[in-house]
Amino acid sequence: MYGKLGIQMQRAMFVLLILSVPLSGNLNTSLTIWQISVGLGGAASIRVSNELGAGNPQVAKLAVYVIVGIAVAEGIVVVTVLLSIRKVLGHAFSSDPKIISYAASMIPIVACGNFLDGLQCVLSGVARGCGWQKIGACVNLGSYYLVGVPLGLLLGFHFHIGGWGLWLGIVTALAVQVFCLSLVTIFTNWDKEAKKATNRVGSSDDKDGVVE
Repeated sequence: MYGKLGIQMQRAMFVLLILSVPLSGNLNTSLTIWQISVGLGGAASIRVSNELGAGNPQVAKLAVYVIVGIAVAEGIVVVTVLLSIRKVLGHAFSSDPKIISYAASMIPIVACGNFLDGLQCVLSGVARGCGWQKIGACVNLGSYYLVGVPLGLLLGFHFHIGGWGLWLGIVTALAVQVFCLSLVTIFTNWDKEAKKATNRVGSSDDKDGVVE
């Protein structure tokens, strides 16, 4: 009995190893690429906030178009590179053929997630630059806790899709984020946002005694 239990435990640990190593490897790859997206998001936040504060709504709008275009171009490059090296990328994390093969099979969904994450970072940066922190927080919480996490758990554990299911949950959450933030950005009245930013700057200066 106990010998059989030991064999079953070994099999279970092997299954967990097959799942955990590709997931952690792909996660590390995504986190490395994410640093580029974070930089673009920070640039978007700074440029948009500066232009709105200076009373240049059209320049702020142009900056949004430019940074989104850069994010799309960066995403295309990332997707192309990941798909090109998907069969060899797994060797960086393991020498087991099954793990390498499983990691390679997940690269398409990981690449899709990185593309959406680049857009999400940029649009979140625009939201921060416009002072939409509450909107951004609501979108992020709703996307992950109401959509992404439940879907990932459902697909990964209830339907037994495994790592693919967990990543599909993340990608779906990113898609919801991008969709919601895109709608907010598209329908933004930039002249109105510039006036709000100018008023905030003036109000802050009054409180500090800079403007008499």
